[in-house]
Amino acid sequence: MQLLREHVAEDAVLEASINEPNDHLPTLVIRSDRWRASAELFRRHPELSINYLRNVSGVDHETHMEVVYHLLSLDSGHVYAVKIRADRESPSVPSATPIWPAANWPEREIYDLLGIDFPGHPDLRRIMMPDDWVGHPLRKDYVPLDPEV
Repeated sequence: MQLLREHVAEDAVLEASINEPNDHLPTLVIRSDRWRASAELFRRHPELSINYLRNVSGVDHETHMEVVYHLLSLDSGHVYAVKIRADRESPSVPSATPIWPAANWPEREIYDLLGIDFPGHPDLRRIMMPDDWVGHPLRKDYVPLDPEV
């Protein structure tokens, strides 16, 4: 996406594709360290005006972690999927909550269940599991305390 390259950084977009099976959804992979500035651009640039965060999900790809933001402009109807990859050993993606407050609880769920940190999140703490729970149950390498359960 040219706007991201012009207004954020030349290297902001790692990959860009059209997801044909999903209604030709434009899908971008953005560098984690460029995500915050990119999110600001998506939200505030008049050509984009992404004023609605439809969904946030976390994915464990075994080699890396990923957070996927589904964005929508209620004005133009344009939609985007934005993927942010994170290192598996210490996964971290800057929080989108300051840009889109609707990211608050989904980012907390992803933190709790997959262990992805969201620096800049206003209240990052467990939301599904007890505070003393060990591990993150949706990670593919998670070993339950009782394998019979």
